[in-house]
Amino acid sequence: MRISVFGIGYVGIVSCGCLAELGHEVIGVDVSPEKIAMLASGRSPIVEEAIDTLIAGAVKQGRLTATDDVVAAVHGTEVSFISVGTPSAADGSVALGAVDSVIRAIGAAIREKPGSHAVVMRSTVPPGTAEDRVIPLLEEASGRHLGDGLQYYSNPEFLREGSSVRDFRAPPFTLIGAPGGDDAAILREIYAAIDAPVHVAPIRVAESVKHISNVFHAVKLTFANEAGAILAAHGVDAREALRLLCEDRVLNISPAYLRPGFAFGGSCLPKDVRSFLALADQKNLAAPMLKNLLPANTAIIDRTFDAIARHGRQTVALFGLAFKQGTDDLRESPFVLLAEKLLGKGYDLRIYDRFVQVATLMGSNRAYIDREIPHLERLMVVSPEAALSGAKIVVIGHIAPEDRPALLAALDGHVVIDLVGVPALRAVPGYEGVCW
Repeated sequence: MRISVFGIGYVGIVSCGCLAELGHEVIGVDVSPEKIAMLASGRSPIVEEAIDTLIAGAVKQGRLTATDDVVAAVHGTEVSFISVGTPSAADGSVALGAVDSVIRAIGAAIREKPGSHAVVMRSTVPPGTAEDRVIPLLEEASGRHLGDGLQYYSNPEFLREGSSVRDFRAPPFTLIGAPGGDDAAILREIYAAIDAPVHVAPIRVAESVKHISNVFHAVKLTFANEAGAILAAHGVDAREALRLLCEDRVLNISPAYLRPGFAFGGSCLPKDVRSFLALADQKNLAAPMLKNLLPANTAIIDRTFDAIARHGRQTVALFGLAFKQGTDDLRESPFVLLAEKLLGKGYDLRIYDRFVQVATLMGSNRAYIDREIPHLERLMVVSPEAALSGAKIVVIGHIAPEDRPALLAALDGHVVIDLVGVPALRAVPGYEGVCW
């Protein structure tokens, strides 16, 4: 099938590569000349496991191209996937400006196109967005109605940064939101080669599942971190306690995210928690537990800072800056927030993250770090040894396995505060675990 993907950020670029791998002809569409040029040359604009090889192969085989020409992309394909950003607005709700803009552009192109066209929403949007906002806008811009040469579906993605290619290839299920009476045959065909059950639900339900999934992940992470801190204060290794809790597959369901450690972050969980709380506020509904998720998350950062401060204002080496290992995504990273707090309190700070190259950051990722730590490049170092040189306190947010031998070899008299649980570090004198 011929598919256009609008927005080539994290979700979009993975969709481009994986859809091409399934045999479809894919056109990536974006307003960024830099992203278009990189994709057209077979390079990925993001850091992600397996994505470079996937993109290079798809471009070389002629199944993946890139453009900023909306009309050409729509007229040259049968289906348009939307994967533009939906960041938080000032009030915590989702900002849908980019969605509105791309829907108008696609609708205008459909108006002049012979034959039918399907539009598929991959971006995370609140429940009711399609029925109350997007479909009316699309019908107005295209001059068509659903079922009359125009189709619309919700197809939320459940991709985790760092493992998104594997998640695309082997999802727990494929979720499709469709109008009543529509069996979503076109999307079933697109995903026919994916070995996973397909669930077709009302659009409003499909939109809500992504939201509540991320809110639930945030709940689990917060529970694990708060429980871990309490247990650790009473001499309990919280990792072992939570491991055993997760042995109950009947009531406790899944061990995913139930690992005590540091604060959560990234482009999904904080944003979707705020968005979900905005939905509660719109209906004047109390949500006391959920409204404490983000403050509880911030408290973990504050507690980590206090653990550092107990050792005096020494030079700090921070390992890990992206919100998780294996990606360069800095948006709402708790390690960025910790770094900001340390800098604000006058600490001398050195940062090492194998996957973060400041010069290559772009888009909303670059805008975020320019706003939060505008002089980041001066703080980044190129090796574990450089980070440790002159530092007295070592904070382990995350570190790639290939860098661990160098880290262990260079530790000598350092205070080590471990936020992730690296087993080999426990034998180091001066070791402190955040929840163990």
